[in-house]
Amino acid sequence: MKFGLFFEHQVQRPWAEGDEHRVLTEALEQAEAADRLGFDHLWVVEHHFLEEYSHSSAPEVFLGACAARTKQIRLGHGIVLMPPRYNHPARVAERIATLDLLSGGRVEFGTGTSGSRTELEAFGIDPAEKQAMWEEAVTEVAEMMSRTPYPGYEGRYFSMPARNVVPKPLQKPHPPLWCACSRRETIHGAAKHGIGALTFSFVDPADARGWVEDYYRTLEKECVPIGRRVDPNIAMVAPLSLHSDAAEALRRAREGFEYFLYGLGHYYGFGIHHPGLTSLSDGFRRVPKTTWRAERYPGMGTPEEVRRDLRAFEAAGVDQVVFLLQSGRTEHRHILETLECFAAEVMPEFKARAPEAEAKKAARLAPIIEAAMARKPARPEIPPHELPAHEAYGRSSAKAPGLIVEDPKAPKRKR
Repeated sequence: MKFGLFFEHQVQRPWAEGDEHRVLTEALEQAEAADRLGFDHLWVVEHHFLEEYSHSSAPEVFLGACAARTKQIRLGHGIVLMPPRYNHPARVAERIATLDLLSGGRVEFGTGTSGSRTELEAFGIDPAEKQAMWEEAVTEVAEMMSRTPYPGYEGRYFSMPARNVVPKPLQKPHPPLWCACSRRETIHGAAKHGIGALTFSFVDPADARGWVEDYYRTLEKECVPIGRRVDPNIAMVAPLSLHSDAAEALRRAREGFEYFLYGLGHYYGFGIHHPGLTSLSDGFRRVPKTTWRAERYPGMGTPEEVRRDLRAFEAAGVDQVVFLLQSGRTEHRHILETLECFAAEVMPEFKARAPEAEAKKAARLAPIIEAAMARKPARPEIPPHELPAHEAYGRSSAKAPGLIVEDPKAPKRKR
């Protein structure tokens, strides 16, 4: 089992001058610590306009900074918003490939749509069509990163002519694909598409086992890859706070985690939001804590308690646990202490089992992946000389015809 960190970049009201700068700077320090300590992944969301809950609207910039400061940890978009009104597919392909080159091939390409009215309506996206937009865009981005040249596309939600999308990523044919999942149905869909499931739901190991079993059963029987590779993984998010005193571990992180849960509910469930005016903090303080407070959250406690939590997820077949640490006003120094404690007292036993488990998984899935790739419909390969050329705007009105020199290697166009 692998371990990752999950960043929302929360900035809780009341805001002081420099709070956003502080949160991003501390997140970079946490990423550097995770890399040094042997964590496997870090995941960064893309959200827009979700005040307090997530000030992470340009994750590609943050991940570029992480690439320069780290050596081995994998850099995950958790996730890129794929409907073309958020991000044009060609721009996504360019950004992912550039980050992959800069990081030495460490990118994990997570995808999604957002279920927030705040975001969807701001970009003019019909919620009823967002899934179809996602499927079209993800399919074409994978093609853009793996084909030279990309032959162009006439689609329902975006179109573009033939172009060679550059640069190409270091990982071939493209980085591993994931999608955000909050329900069992979306996990099922990830398996059908042959991509990793980033499950942003907080479930106990008993529920996790059912989700994992459904994912791998679907992968075996129904998978038709959306990309040019199959990436079978299931990751689940959990809080993390460690201390030799369980009560102190809970005291340090409980309020921040519960604030995260409240913000999630506000933007996706019950909230009414006035931009620039609504305070999540005020609403959070008004909610009676007895309505939702748990005696203990999995991932919060002593090292031995957290080891037991993770053994249960491991036994359920979860491939990766992604830890949410920076939430609400959880202190930076406590986050760093938790990372150090986890690496020293919890991680080693799971790292020791990882190579054998990964080898068994690869052997078990090899024929399943081969069969899935065989089910993927072939895209027609178009010879480059059959693709249309395009002239520079100035060519037809050039004042110095002698400057126009035909490339002898270029295919002759039919007139």
